[in-house]
Amino acid sequence: MRSDLVKKGSTRAAHRSLFYALGFSDEDLKKPLIAVVNSQTDIIAGHAHLDDQAKMVKYGILAAGGVPIEVPAIGLCDGIAMGHEGMKYPLASRELIADSIEAQINGHAFDGMVLIPNCDKIVPGMLMAALRLNIPAVFCSGGPMLPGRYEGKDISISTTFEAAGRFEAGKIDKAELSRIERCSCPGCGSCAGLFTANTMNCLTEVLGMGLPGNGTIPAAFQGDRARLAKKAGETVVRLVKEQLLPRDIMTMNAFKNAITVDMAIGGSSNTALHLPAIAHEAGLKLPLSLFDKISKKTPYLTKLSPGGFHHMIDLNEAGGISAVMNELSKLGLINKSCKTVTGKTIGALIKNAVITRPDVIRTVEDPYRKTGGIAVLTGNIAPMCSVVKERPKRLTRAM
Repeated sequence: MRSDLVKKGSTRAAHRSLFYALGFSDEDLKKPLIAVVNSQTDIIAGHAHLDDQAKMVKYGILAAGGVPIEVPAIGLCDGIAMGHEGMKYPLASRELIADSIEAQINGHAFDGMVLIPNCDKIVPGMLMAALRLNIPAVFCSGGPMLPGRYEGKDISISTTFEAAGRFEAGKIDKAELSRIERCSCPGCGSCAGLFTANTMNCLTEVLGMGLPGNGTIPAAFQGDRARLAKKAGETVVRLVKEQLLPRDIMTMNAFKNAITVDMAIGGSSNTALHLPAIAHEAGLKLPLSLFDKISKKTPYLTKLSPGGFHHMIDLNEAGGISAVMNELSKLGLINKSCKTVTGKTIGALIKNAVITRPDVIRTVEDPYRKTGGIAVLTGNIAPMCSVVKERPKRLTRAM
């Protein structure tokens, strides 16, 4: 085991003393040491519940014969950092997250890790670390927030941003603004729409690094998320034994799958910023021209907030990311041979997935549009390219 570097031999007597000080037994030191990389923080709504999830991950690791050891990762809330000097820091924190995980994992010679992110820069930072370190790893995200309710309709954080603009324009009064801002975020989880955090959590699933449901099961569904977390803990111990590594899973074909699904669900345009940075850690290049090429042949199947009227809970009820991938596979757009942390290929995972809410996930025969939800633009005002979300022509809600 990799951790034998810090556990075995006479020259590691002092190392063992430090393990004994933590309550480790001789039996513990014969088992794989698994880092539980927890980005819990009280300042991010998407992360406030991650201690509960980490506990369940530990149960899974223990049950499978590993030793869980929790270590921290920092996190910034893009929403709170937005609109002031603080916005300089979230993107830079992505690299800090990757660097700090690298330092902790290599410094202590862990055998494997379960990474628990949930928000914008934390997910890509952890994916970068997984590829850089290339030791067995499983992602177990915290899950999306439920939408809020206002005047009988589902709303999310984007509703509050829009309400602020309406207030400044004199279209609503302060009392209505206050009612909306108190309703839009009802509890823990990454903001309820398909913003960067939820997009990246879904694409982690597509890349093969998260278990099915990782990106869409709501944070408030504690039982479902607990089972997912325990399974993640069990899975990483198996991966250590099999030595199935992130670079075996996150191949070029896996990244092409991720871009394809990104286009089909109309994900955050920030994926064009994060996916190339993640791939770079494996020595892979994802030029914007590849995003453009994939977008032109991928149908746009879902219409989620902030660009539409559905939320992540709707996508979960509709069959989740597996249903989206299975639908796309009908056009040969998904590489089914890609490996996943489950031990199964993508093809095996998605073959029985079905769309259970056709109002949320359209078929490839009846998409919102025949090209993807993200477009790459070139021209004299964007000589190095620009990335925008495309607006589908069909905006009416299916009844």
